[in-house]
Amino acid sequence: MKKIILFACLLGLFSFEVSAQEFKVVTSVESIVPNGVGRSRIISALEDKDYQEYSSVQTEEDKTRNKSNRKDIRVKNFEETKLLNFFNVAGIRFQNIAANDALITSKINTMIAEGWELAFVTSAVESDAGKGDGSGIFITRYIFKR
Repeated sequence: MKKIILFACLLGLFSFEVSAQEFKVVTSVESIVPNGVGRSRIISALEDKDYQEYSSVQTEEDKTRNKSNRKDIRVKNFEETKLLNFFNVAGIRFQNIAANDALITSKINTMIAEGWELAFVTSAVESDAGKGDGSGIFITRYIFKR
């Protein structure tokens, strides 16, 4: 009887499926350039990159350099969804913000329907730094996992 219980326990341990998590980053870049001259997009890479191919080790004992070119890092296959700019000639355009929200929501809902879970969201702004600096972006990274 003890052997049967032990066998059942071992069988139970081996039957648990170990699944690795997969992550995907989707980025929205929204222009905060006055007069509507900026570009706003949702960007999603369609190919994977191994960060180790572009990394180097810097220690006292070992100074291993990576021999890859910066141009090799570029992703040439990506999905680009147009968004509207926050500003137009008249100033802030709230309809544009609502339209962007609708498109971003659509992208998130599509990802969830494909089995992804929204795990993290992080945002940053590079805005007008004063006289002579008429540029800026609002960037948001949506990190999904499954």
